[in-house]
Order: sequence, then structure tokens, then C-alpha cells
Amino acid sequence: MSLTAAQGERAWRSHACVLALGTFAVGTDAFVIAGLLPDISDSLHVSVGAAGQMVNVFSLAYALLSPVLAALTSRWSRRTVLIAALALFAAGNMVTALAPGYGLALASRVIAAAGAAMFTPNANATAATVAGPEHRGRAIAIVTVGLTGSLALGAPLGTAIGDALGWRATMWFVTALALVVAPVIALRLPDVTVGGPTRLRQRLAPLTDRRVLGVLAGTLLAFIGIYLPYTYISAVFEPTTGGNGGKVAALLLVFGLAGTAGNLTAGRLADRKGPRTVVIGATLLLTAVFALMGADRSSYATAIVLTAVSGIGSWSVTAPQQQRVMALVKPGSEPLATSLNAAVMYLAISLSSALGAGILGTADTAWIAWAGAAFVLAAAAVTAVVSRTERHAVSAPSPERATPAEAR
Repeated sequence: MSLTAAQGERAWRSHACVLALGTFAVGTDAFVIAGLLPDISDSLHVSVGAAGQMVNVFSLAYALLSPVLAALTSRWSRRTVLIAALALFAAGNMVTALAPGYGLALASRVIAAAGAAMFTPNANATAATVAGPEHRGRAIAIVTVGLTGSLALGAPLGTAIGDALGWRATMWFVTALALVVAPVIALRLPDVTVGGPTRLRQRLAPLTDRRVLGVLAGTLLAFIGIYLPYTYISAVFEPTTGGNGGKVAALLLVFGLAGTAGNLTAGRLADRKGPRTVVIGATLLLTAVFALMGADRSSYATAIVLTAVSGIGSWSVTAPQQQRVMALVKPGSEPLATSLNAAVMYLAISLSSALGAGILGTADTAWIAWAGAAFVLAAAAVTAVVSRTERHAVSAPSPERATPAEAR
């Protein structure tokens, strides 16, 4: 590798790492609320179920606002968008921390979600732009490490702060994370402008592209399947954990650590073998793991192994799906494309929560894992079918289209 190439690689890695700090803050906020529900319930004088709506409101607001905000800010520089996103995100969490009642706390989650919806898709698009096509998968994977890190470290730390000082202290902790990262981005990130269409109709063109919709359908199915066992992991493995909170927490830690390794490996494989190949392999792996998860819950050691492999497979889907959808749109539309994919992910999280609750009320907990297996298998099938149109889309490389290797 030449000196210039080495310097270039260090530069894009450095920028991706800075962006990962932001996704760590956003992910911590998204994951930590679930661990604070009893405290929030007591403080705001509502049921635990009502407090749980703060999670659903955040997810749905993210899903609805992500593509809208991407379209509205498409002409802004990415650095400006990212800084504004963190400011909005911090403001939302600040209002949550200060909210005297349930109504304002619920409304503040919409504000925080708007900031998160602006940040994460643009962080992925910016990292991919700075890294260039040959390193796109690895750059997105590094940014996604912030999310896996928030799952393995941020959420447990935030929960511990909430246990010691109250849930409002956790909200201030998340606010501080965002306020610390914003000036780092302002000082370290280059002023990237992705350009793109100026008319709203042109900006929303990916919504009419069947190939993009096919990839999004795969994302929806995959993440419903992934989050069914994850959201209800305590119920799925109750036969072996006996409801012990420490054992469940250890499983979540294993999932996060394994997911970090899986995400980084998937990014490298996506650049070498193509993101489509990685997604199909990961969803088929998850099909087998979730099937075993429902069939064999005889020992805690088995639970650890299955959780670790599911973490690897689950986080091997995220970055490659972002890469796939970006390869199908014209230059300048990448932020909207990634925002659509992220919106569908959050919609899947909300749907998986409702579906899992329905299964728990009518069937054995093993069916949660088996339903997850059915959804990720369907995602693999959809990805295989959509891949034909992707190959056709990239068969004639041009300056406005990704190369075949990028979309594999």
C-alpha cells in the first residue's frame, strides 16, 4: 500500500470512528429506556405498559420522520445535518429528563427520535461517501459499531446510572453524550455535501423504485425476525434462566459483544464478496439458530452459544442492507435511501414487539423463536429474488451507479 493510500485509509477510518461516537449516543438512548420502565412508571404515576409506550413512540416517530427529514435536508452539508441532529436529539432528551408528567415525557420522545432519525442514516451515508466505493461496507460497519457498542456497554451503563440515581439521571447521561460528540464532529469531520435532486418529487424517487422497495421488504422481514427473540429473550430462555435477571443480562451482553464482531466481519465481507451474499448467508444462519433456540432450551450453556451466534448473524444484516440500498440510487439520494432502510428497521422493531406480545398470550414461548426463524427465512428468500434485479441494475457500470461488486 502506498503512503498516500495508507493516509487515505486512515482518514476515512478516523471519520467513521467519529461518527460511531454519535451512533453510540443514539443507540444508548434507544436501548436504555426498556431497562428503566419500572422507575419511569413509579415516577410518572403510570403503568409499566404505559411507560413502555415511550419506546414505541420513539420507534414509530423515527420510522415516520427519517425519510421526511432526509428529503428536507438533502441540500445541506452532511456536517451541518449531523450537528443539528445531535442538538435536536440532546434537546429531546433534556425535555424528557425535566418532564413533570407523562404527556410531556411522551412528546419529548418524538423530539429525540427526530434527532436520531436525522443522525444515523446520514452518518452511514457520510461514512460511505468519505470512504469511497471500495471501502463502503467497512465504513458503514464502523459507524454501526456505535450501535452494537451502545447495546453491549451504553445501555447497561445507562441502566446502572438509573438504578443508582434515578431514570432522569440516565436521560442527562444520554444528553451529555450527544453534546460531547457534536463539537468533535464539527472539528474533525470534513464538510461533505452529497448534492442530489432539488425537487421534492425527485428526492422521493427511491420510493417508486421496485428494487429499492424489494430491499426494504427484506429489511422489514429480517428485523421482525431478529427482534422477536431479542425483545423477548427473557421469556424464550426462561426455562434455563429461571427468570434470573443476572443470567438474562449476561445473555444480552453476549449478544452485544458477538454482534460487534459480526458487524465488523460483515462489513469486510460485504466489500469483498458483496452485501447481498452476506445478507443471504446471515439470514440463513439465523433461520437455523432461531429454530434451535425454540427446540433446545435445556441448558444455560446452550443459551449462551445460541445467543452469541444470533448476535453475529443479526448484526451481519444491518450494514450490508444499508450498502445494498445505497447502491441502487443515484448519487445524492444516499441519505434518503439509508433513512428509508433505517425507518423500516424501526417499524420492524415496533411490529415485532406487538407480534411477540400476541404470541406470548396464545402459545408457548418457543413459538417466538420459531416465528423469528420463519421471518428471517422469508427475508433470505426475498433477498435472493431481489438480487436478480440488482444484478441487472449494475450490469452496465456508470458514474451514477455502483459497480457490480458493490451490489453483490
